[in-house]
Amino acid sequence: MNILLIQLKRIGDLILTTPTIAALREKFPEASISLVVSATVKELLPAITGIDKIFEVRGKTDDALDWIALSLGKFDYCLDFTRNDRSAFLTFLSGARKRITADHPNLRTKLRARSYNEFVQAPVGNLHTVDYHLALLKPLGIENASRAIRLHLPDETTAKANELLRAANVGEDFVCFHAGSARAEKFWEASRWAEVILHCAKQTGMTCVLTGGRSPVEQAQIAAIKAATKSAPIDLSGKTNLLTLAALVRRARLLVTVDSAPMHFAAAWDTPQVVLFGPTNPFHWHPRSESAIVLLGGNEGPVTEFKPKQRAVAMNQISTKAVIDAMEALLSVPAARAL
Repeated sequence: MNILLIQLKRIGDLILTTPTIAALREKFPEASISLVVSATVKELLPAITGIDKIFEVRGKTDDALDWIALSLGKFDYCLDFTRNDRSAFLTFLSGARKRITADHPNLRTKLRARSYNEFVQAPVGNLHTVDYHLALLKPLGIENASRAIRLHLPDETTAKANELLRAANVGEDFVCFHAGSARAEKFWEASRWAEVILHCAKQTGMTCVLTGGRSPVEQAQIAAIKAATKSAPIDLSGKTNLLTLAALVRRARLLVTVDSAPMHFAAAWDTPQVVLFGPTNPFHWHPRSESAIVLLGGNEGPVTEFKPKQRAVAMNQISTKAVIDAMEALLSVPAARAL
C-alpha cells in the first residue's frame, strides 16, 4: 500500500491532521505513507510520526525535482485535505489509482475537479477540522477513528525546554501565557493580560511565563504587556523554536492562550488551558478536552455549545473576570498529568 497525503495549510491544520495519519498507520502498518506540506510548517515535522517520506512545497524551481519523484511514486491512494489549485495539481501529478477529496457543490464544474476520481461527503463548514480530515478516510475503510492529536517531541527539544526553565529559575509549577499570534486581530488587550498575570502571581504563587514568536508585531504585544503589569513575568518569547515552545506547554501547569498553535500542543498532552477566541470560530478549532475552557466574546462564561455559523467578534469583548474565573476553575483541580 502506497499512500500520499497533501496538507498545504498552516501549522494548526497539520497538527489536526495527525489523527488521520495515526489511523492510517494503525490500519495499514506496512504501508508507505508520504506527506506533502508547505515549507512554512517545516519546524513541526520532527514531531509528526507515522510518515515515511516528506515532500515540501517551497515555491522554488528546485521543487521540480520533488514533483518528478512524486509523479513516479506509484501511489494507490492520494488524499487532498487542502483542496486548492496547487493541491489539485499535485493530486493529478501523483497518478494515484484513487484520488480523494471532499465534495463541494462547485468543485465538479471546475477544471481542477478532473484531478480527483472519488469525492467524500464532508462539508467542511459543518465539521470540526479533525472530523473533516478523518472523513477522507472512508474510501479506505476507516471510520470512527480516534480524534486524539499525536505529536512526539525529540529528546533534544525537551532538554532545551528544561534548560530554558532552569536558566530562568522556573520551578515545577508555572503558568504559560501565550499572547501572540500571526494575526494581530487575535490579540487580547495588553492591559487585560497584565491584570490576569498579576492575579495569577499573587493568588497562586506560581511563576508566570510569557511566550510568543519573534515577529515585530508579537514582540510589540509582549512589550506592552510587560510595561502594563505590576508583576515580573519570565519572558521566554522569541527564545524558543516551535517544538521547544511545545515542550514548555507540555510542562506547564496551565496554559492561557489565544487561538494559536500552543492550543493544539496543550490538547495533545492534555495540559489544562484557557483559550480566547474572537475572529475565528471555535466550532472548527476548539480543543476537545475536559481540561480546556473556551472563551468567546459576547458570552458571559465558557462556551459549551459550538455553532457552525458564528460571526467574528472583537477580542476585547472577553472580560478579565471571565479569564480569571476560568483559570481558577482549572487550577483548583490537582495536577495529575504525567510529564
